[in-house]
Amino acid sequence: MNIEALHKQGLKKGVPNFGPGDSVKVHVKIVEGNNERTQVFDGVVIARKKGGIGETFTVRKVSFGVGVERIFPVNSPRVEKIEVTKRGKARRAKLYYLRDLQGKAARLEERTSPDKAAAKSVKPKAEEKKVEEKAPAVESSAPIEAKPEVKPAEKKVEVKPTEKKAEPKAEVKAEVKQEAKKEEAK
Repeated sequence: MNIEALHKQGLKKGVPNFGPGDSVKVHVKIVEGNNERTQVFDGVVIARKKGGIGETFTVRKVSFGVGVERIFPVNSPRVEKIEVTKRGKARRAKLYYLRDLQGKAARLEERTSPDKAAAKSVKPKAEEKKVEEKAPAVESSAPIEAKPEVKPAEKKVEVKPTEKKAEPKAEVKAEVKQEAKKEEAK
């Protein structure tokens, strides 16, 4: 076997597509003596590093007023699953600046528009065309009548010129200064 085959063999399947700024819940296996349990670490992904079998991601959360960061290997058998709870809007690959922020300032805006990650999961256009061609066309016997377009009545608005002329700023400032001097003299 070559090295590439070993790397592909070690990759975990079913890892969701996530990136910096996303809120995730990481389910981690914890061994305590003879018992093994699952612990959930809920936080914001601030970095994703490397690639392939050695890929890691850093999750940050604030617990009892103290910032806690953990680095998880993506392909580790200790990581049971990763749930993406919220997609955050981030314009950087590393969000280390969140370490200095507190409270509401440390929150990220939620991503609403489709992104590159979501676009990858969508079927390519060629496959969509094949699906559309296979679907039977629906024919109706009733003719479709075209409805004439109804345009709303146009309203004409007359603009009347204002009678007052705006005074230049310099003149207004000079008047204010003169009034202030008069008041001080009294």
